[in-house]
Amino acid sequence: MQNKNRRNAFSLIELMIVIVILGLLAAMVMPSLTGKGEEAKRNLVCVQMKSIYNGALDMFKINNSTYPTTAEGLEALVKNPDVEKYSNYSSSGYFKDSKLPKDSWGNNFIYLNNDGTVELISLGADKKEGGADEGLDIKMSECK
Repeated sequence: MQNKNRRNAFSLIELMIVIVILGLLAAMVMPSLTGKGEEAKRNLVCVQMKSIYNGALDMFKINNSTYPTTAEGLEALVKNPDVEKYSNYSSSGYFKDSKLPKDSWGNNFIYLNNDGTVELISLGADKKEGGADEGLDIKMSECK
């Protein structure tokens, strides 16, 4: 005969073993997941910079035979900085919503034009020039 008072449930020992196993699995998986968010943000910034360069800046150059100067900056892609100098400027600007894109941390990109060689820079997570590791500046020329 079977014992009618016996319940079908987990014992305390079985629960403890399951908890220990889950803890070990979490300890092995977590180190590989940490830092992936910042890496993804950095990769997105590279994609954004290449998109700005290959899209808006190239269209500006096609229309006006030159890139904006460093002083004019990316703002020249939203509003014509000099009607006489840029007589073929697009009437709607070069960004669809007439707003400058921001990097993954909400900062404006830095634009440099050195005699026709264009560089876009994001200050990274620390929002300061220079930096190391996650705070390292991201330059379009160094993106893969």
